[in-house]
Amino acid sequence: MFALGVDPVELGLVASFNRPGANITGVAFLVNQLVGKRLELLCEAAPTVTSLGMLADPRNPNYEADTRDAHAAAAALGRILHVANTATENELDAAFSQLVEQRVGALFVAPEANFRIWRQQIVALAMRHRLPSSYSSGDFVRAGGLMSYGPDQLDSYRQAGVYAGRILKGEKAAEMPVVQPTKFEFVINLKTAEALGIKILPPVLALATEVIEGDAVS
Repeated sequence: MFALGVDPVELGLVASFNRPGANITGVAFLVNQLVGKRLELLCEAAPTVTSLGMLADPRNPNYEADTRDAHAAAAALGRILHVANTATENELDAAFSQLVEQRVGALFVAPEANFRIWRQQIVALAMRHRLPSSYSSGDFVRAGGLMSYGPDQLDSYRQAGVYAGRILKGEKAAEMPVVQPTKFEFVINLKTAEALGIKILPPVLALATEVIEGDAVS
């Protein structure tokens, strides 16, 4: 059984979502399919920004798809996108310096497990360079980031637990559809917005599932 942030069909793990066809099933968070929506929300929060930066790890198996989708979504929104690659924590400073030199006005952080581990440094660098930033999970925002949009991971893990129980009771994994997220989190940190001089408009704020008003990272 798996719990993945990417498409298990594209990875070749299962034949389809409805009928996995192999002795495996699980939960697919599909965070990589939300690139367009995340960029749209970021642009609504920072409508005057015309040049966007993207922080990505070239070692991630979804790197090419993520950057391709981000370029397409940015173009559809009338924005220019610059990608800065970083594969280690020590490369973060250089990646941000590159984006600053390219005069980006906001930052899109690609889904990446290591980025979640390095989130304190990433959030601090975004604030140091005054970059409104979008993340794939709420823990970045709770650490002081501006906003995140993605699947409700607690709910997805709960569904994974339910599936594990059903398999242990004898159900065949090959006949159990891959679970896709049905609940999504849109988290906004208003203290961070204030520190960045951004006013989140009421229509955007109304979409939030969680609003944080604690201290921002400075």
